[in-house]
Amino acid sequence: MSKAFTRESDDAPDLSLPIERAAALPIGARNYLTQAGAQRLRDELTHLVEVERPQLAGSVAGEAKPQLAAIDVRIAHLEASLQSAEIVVPPDADRQTVRFGATVTVREGDEQSNYRIVGVDEADADRGWVSWQSPIAKALLNARRGERVRFKLPSGEAQLEIVEIDYDG
Repeated sequence: MSKAFTRESDDAPDLSLPIERAAALPIGARNYLTQAGAQRLRDELTHLVEVERPQLAGSVAGEAKPQLAAIDVRIAHLEASLQSAEIVVPPDADRQTVRFGATVTVREGDEQSNYRIVGVDEADADRGWVSWQSPIAKALLNARRGERVRFKLPSGEAQLEIVEIDYDG
């Protein structure tokens, strides 16, 4: 096709980024969040809208366009996530059963590990926060203190003993 029949915008790089559905939730899955997690997402959204985006929009550098596009995608993601969120409050009774929002201490042999079961948007492996959709969370959910649960690892199967359940973290 001749260059005469193309628009200038056809030559420009495509800066549009797909808007994700809230995190990596399967279709039909609920977007659970802890109260603290929802507040962190609201705070991030406010910061992006009121501070970061206006600062970048005010700059004249063409390099700000990709950054603005990335911020706009993150803003859209946060808005969609918060709009679809179901805030889960910690249980008043039966704090001896692992539910959403619990921090669970497990023991395998001589080693102990902590996992906090949170929403998909809150998961943070470095902090031991695992999505309620993750295999470890699925193994732990509904277990009780002192109970042993089976967890499949690539190297085989592990027996995890529930040592402690905490909802204050």
